[in-house]
Amino acid sequence: MTKAIVLVSGGLDSATILAMALRDGLACTAVSFDYDQRHRGELASATAVCRSMGVNDHRIVRIDPGPLSGSALTGGGDVPHPVDVDQIGGGIPDTYVPARNTVFLALSLAMAEGLGASELHIGANAVDYSGYPDCRPEFISAFDSLAQVATKAGVEGNPIRVKAPLLYMSKAEIITTGSQLGVDYGLTCSCYDPGEGSQPCGQCDACFLRAAGFAQAGVPDPLLEAST
Repeated sequence: MTKAIVLVSGGLDSATILAMALRDGLACTAVSFDYDQRHRGELASATAVCRSMGVNDHRIVRIDPGPLSGSALTGGGDVPHPVDVDQIGGGIPDTYVPARNTVFLALSLAMAEGLGASELHIGANAVDYSGYPDCRPEFISAFDSLAQVATKAGVEGNPIRVKAPLLYMSKAEIITTGSQLGVDYGLTCSCYDPGEGSQPCGQCDACFLRAAGFAQAGVPDPLLEAST
């Protein structure tokens, strides 16, 4: 059975790629990262998502938050609240965490080689997203090339490939796909600026994109239904 490392943040995108990997028969190790992020409650969501899908190998990796400072998600100011979804993606927002996906994928690559996994799965999306440079196709392609030359496995002809199955999908398409696979989106957390009890703010980029995706998919957001 092919082994895969799946990055699971606790959001709806990563929950969907985990479900897709399991559908495809992959033996999945899920990995989440704790870097003192403002929305740290997402780690509990990641754990709940993995448990709901029967993934027993879920690893939470603690990262020194110092090198990732300067973002609104790591103590570098307030999380921006756009007026509407049309304001999102026009530039790189303050919620961008310096080189976050590079760091995450590098650590996951090391884990993959150590465990004998041949794939890394990340929920990067370049359609309905906040404009982060490390979610673009160019980044995914570049890191995939790096993985082939930076590891013993790659040099010996057994490259660890980087997969981003949601890269060109709209948020509505992602939600539709996940719903068909039985993903419980009520367990996920998308908000960058949650209140008490991880209550979504409803005003940040992530909340706007999530709401628009569910509306376009014609599916009610179970997370919001549970909170009313």
